[in-house]
Amino acid sequence: MKRSVLTRYRVMAYVTAVMLLVLCTCMVFKYGFDTGEDVTFMVSQAHGVLYIIYLIFAFDLGSKAKWPFGKLLWILLSGTIPFAAFFVERTVVRDVEPLLAGDAAAQPAKA
Repeated sequence: MKRSVLTRYRVMAYVTAVMLLVLCTCMVFKYGFDTGEDVTFMVSQAHGVLYIIYLIFAFDLGSKAKWPFGKLLWILLSGTIPFAAFFVERTVVRDVEPLLAGDAAAQPAKA
């Protein structure tokens, strides 16, 4: 597995998590203070598109790391729970780093 698979997952995990927090803030303003309906709509649309990209990258990483279905499902759903993606991302990095180190050790040295 290439390191770029992990990197793109990490970027999308952070972007999705931040956008979800922004969306939650917008929802508070929309329903709590009756303001910002247009901003909430735009942020929700952006988060939806980014979440789909996150799902694709997370599924790609999970299939290459050969995770069981339950673990993959938890990682896919973490993009819908505020703050969860930050913690799950750290766990994923700890799980995948040894796989990347093993792949690097298996590669022959180039002359």
